[in-house]
Amino acid sequence: MSKNTYAEAGVDIDLEATAIKALISNLGYKRKGTTKMMGSVGHFAGLIDFGDMALALTTDGVGTKMLVADQQGDWSTVGIDCIAMNVNDLYVMNVEPIAFVDYIATDKLSIEKMAQIGIGLNEGAKQANIDIVGGETASLKGLVNGLDLAGTCLGMQKKDKIIAGDKIKPGDVIIGVSSTGVHSNGLSLARRVVEKYAGYNKKFKGKKTFGEELLTPTRIYSESLKVAASCTVHGMCHVTGGGLLNFTRLSKYGFRFDTPITPPEIFTWIQKAGDISAVEMYRTFNMGMGYAYVVPKGSVDCVFKMVKGAHIVGRVVKEPGAWLGKTEIT
Repeated sequence: MSKNTYAEAGVDIDLEATAIKALISNLGYKRKGTTKMMGSVGHFAGLIDFGDMALALTTDGVGTKMLVADQQGDWSTVGIDCIAMNVNDLYVMNVEPIAFVDYIATDKLSIEKMAQIGIGLNEGAKQANIDIVGGETASLKGLVNGLDLAGTCLGMQKKDKIIAGDKIKPGDVIIGVSSTGVHSNGLSLARRVVEKYAGYNKKFKGKKTFGEELLTPTRIYSESLKVAASCTVHGMCHVTGGGLLNFTRLSKYGFRFDTPITPPEIFTWIQKAGDISAVEMYRTFNMGMGYAYVVPKGSVDCVFKMVKGAHIVGRVVKEPGAWLGKTEIT
């Protein structure tokens, strides 16, 4: 077993899942009165009953991609990642993002960093068509080492338009949509391999440096709202940390990927250089598929007409779990 695994790099997906269950097990209080929570904790976004509408909240951050930004001295795009990681989780449920607040925790304020982060946040807001309505900056010397960027996004949608995955059934087709690269997940492992076998300033395939490649902003899949409005969609998935395991959040049924998107060169390099198994790669990274639609066969053409670069990557099966061909991702 290669030591270049996500767990060895500092992120244990299994431990994280167990820890989250421990946290959720103590969240039993339910609000009294109107405007209550809809559904349960565990989907990509949390829903709130708001009459005929549902409000939705999601929160996420940039993670250790900030360390790459520090190394490169370039913080101008991480704001895009911060917004993308939040709004993409809303799109999954066919929720339109409307407002965002950011949270910056740092050991020492830097005017240059803050200005560049603002550039990225503004660009991300433009791509997702949201307002940044506020935020919080905390100087936490002794608690934080460096700078952490996170945020929370509010969205809304008519209740009968929410897509939660409950209509997914065996035989449905999984349509994958390309990512722009590593996005903002798996960076602990990606950094470990790059630092050990190359270096951030080394040219990657004669094009970008490895640092520039890892800083490529996360794609914002805003077109998904139009797709869901025009095509029959049973479910959607934002492929983040955990890779293909994200699909198991959608349904009790399984997801088998027989024809996955050909991974971009950065993933094949990481896998080869780090001697990492295919299973480990597909449970850590998006592997070139940042978003996916789960649709009945009759909707495939509709999605293809609306989404550039869409690929049929697999199908829904009775057996639960996520499968890369005949191999279960665990």
